[in-house]
Amino acid sequence: MREYLSVDREANAIRLKRSSFSGTFLLVEGRSDKIFYERFIDKAGCEVVTVSGKPSSKLRVIEVLRILENSSFQGVLAIVDADFDRLETSSHHSPNLLRTDTHDLETMLLNSFALDKVIAEFGSEEKIIRFGRDVRTALLEAGTSVGYLLWISQRDELNLTFDGITFRKFIDEQTLQIDEFRLIQEVKNKSQAFSLESEDLQQRLTSQKSSSHDPWQVCCGHDLVEILSLGLRKAIGSSKASDVEPISLECNLRLAYEETYFRKTQIYLGIRTWESNNQPFKVLRNDT
Repeated sequence: MREYLSVDREANAIRLKRSSFSGTFLLVEGRSDKIFYERFIDKAGCEVVTVSGKPSSKLRVIEVLRILENSSFQGVLAIVDADFDRLETSSHHSPNLLRTDTHDLETMLLNSFALDKVIAEFGSEEKIIRFGRDVRTALLEAGTSVGYLLWISQRDELNLTFDGITFRKFIDEQTLQIDEFRLIQEVKNKSQAFSLESEDLQQRLTSQKSSSHDPWQVCCGHDLVEILSLGLRKAIGSSKASDVEPISLECNLRLAYEETYFRKTQIYLGIRTWESNNQPFKVLRNDT
């Protein structure tokens, strides 16, 4: 509960800003989200506010929004990662809350032509032909198991740690094929969850998988970028590790993402609908 105490202060800070700013407050989860959305907004009419921290930035954004809504504060919109919300029942609904089209912002970038531009820049045409598979599909196939294991961990409250896992320990750098047993071992080691049976986790993983699940909703963008980084070093490119670090690749994906891609997303339509229902508040530039 202590983690939530400061959300009141964050909500109050936005209320105080209202005396000097009459436009829209757009709440987002982190710095990279802010950088992304600021490219498309009308800065005279909308201010992007980052809300981050524990227990999760997403929950804090939703909590700040709830506090402001309960005090009838007008002109606030929040955008959060969908995570697994479209695959299960979410308890957070509001006309002022939008979710990314896919699992998170990074998967939206990877699901666009921005990925093709990055691969053209850092990949090898010869190696890509020899690879013989669609790169986007290969990323999804490798990342799906990681996404399902995270989903299981959250659903079953296993508290497994995924931050800092070493992908090359369970992803073949030449083929981008995943070894699920090694994935489980790596996550168990990182989590120090040695009491969990690997065979049991493997069985849960198999049971959770379904062809009806959209892999773009299952996979985490950061995981796919990690796998892409591995691929650009050997399977589909010959880049130095320092040239295709995941943080650098995410930055390049954001830079390669064009406004024309954004206009085709559901989140763009959601923002335009919100503006129509909340006049005179604006979020996007007229030319966006």
